[in-house]
Amino acid sequence: MAQLSGSSDVPDMGRRQFMNLLTFGTGTVVALGMAYPFIKYFIPPSAGGSSGGAIAKDALGNDILVSNFLATHAPGDHVLAQGLKGDPTYIVVREDKSIADFGINAVCTHLGCVVPWNANENKFICPCHGSQYDSNGKVVRGPAPLSLALAHATVENDKISFTPWTETDFRTGEEPWWA
Repeated sequence: MAQLSGSSDVPDMGRRQFMNLLTFGTGTVVALGMAYPFIKYFIPPSAGGSSGGAIAKDALGNDILVSNFLATHAPGDHVLAQGLKGDPTYIVVREDKSIADFGINAVCTHLGCVVPWNANENKFICPCHGSQYDSNGKVVRGPAPLSLALAHATVENDKISFTPWTETDFRTGEEPWWA
């Protein structure tokens, strides 16, 4: 009967630890390689400046250029864009053909429907339950309990940048409910 401790068929502990480490390391690298795109999918891309803002995007995901935008939109227009956190946000064209310094979040405060702009009546009218908001997004008829959320809209390098609105709501004189 052969003695196992001195046999060349059984690897010594150093080789066994090396092979275990190699196997574990390879498995870890493969698992992390597969997990990276999965994790990256759930982290939203950051756009805009360091102030937590977002560049306004059109329906195709392209940055909205102010020069082209104002050439194709009339004073009083309210145009949907992708705003903060990807929410639909209205860009308002003022009477002097400039961009208003605020954007209006298009999500109804009643049940979360996207509220369309009704140019004929000069107000937002929710198709779900009939809530109505004036041209600045202030609620004028329920069942929506609150006005539409606001975002700052600034023009930088021919692009519109939305940043969070944390100041007093100019429409109601109250602290913003969305902050």
